[in-house]
Amino acid sequence: MDPLPEGLLGIVALSLEVSLTATLGACAIGLPLGGLIAVSEFRGRQALIVVLNALLGVPSVVVGLCVYLLLSRAGPLGPLGVLFTPTAIVIAQTLLSLPLVTALAREFLEEAWSQLREQLTSLGVSRARAVPTLLWDTRFALFTVVLAGFGRAVSEVGAVMIVGGNVAGVTRVMTTAIALETSKGDLPLALWLGAILISIVLALNASAYGIREWSRKRHG
Repeated sequence: MDPLPEGLLGIVALSLEVSLTATLGACAIGLPLGGLIAVSEFRGRQALIVVLNALLGVPSVVVGLCVYLLLSRAGPLGPLGVLFTPTAIVIAQTLLSLPLVTALAREFLEEAWSQLREQLTSLGVSRARAVPTLLWDTRFALFTVVLAGFGRAVSEVGAVMIVGGNVAGVTRVMTTAIALETSKGDLPLALWLGAILISIVLALNASAYGIREWSRKRHG
């Protein structure tokens, strides 16, 4: 058996670390935010939903450019000195995953709110207090949202390349390494990384399907 290409494990470990961190950040903000939008009634709500859905189509390189401008030396967050570090990648991936997590959570929780609204209202539960209840009640469905957010983060290349710089041993993740190694003609490493990335995506989809089926049988 051929030995693993040099640096493979380090690249995979860094990819998982930054993507998981970004997913946690996006979910910590996006899930409750989606819940608040789902249960609230206010002027401009539909416009907010339209904007939120529109953000799903923003090119990742534009997000990367905005984060770069924020974190560069001349930017407002320049003194933090996090540009071209894993922290910068986490920030970019979080911003990319946040609209997706929020939009999907809003859809799931809006449906749950329509079913539980009368019951919760009769118990004197306010809209804001209803959000944690809805999040818990739909936790298995929302796991799909979490996986979607992670998939968005781990598969990103454009924004990561801009804010991370693809520095070997520091900010080189699977997607940027695949792009670099392919351009260099180092196909073994690129193929290894591609196979691992595809395996992760397949595992995510299998996990989401398994959890949905388990939840359906449990509540069926």
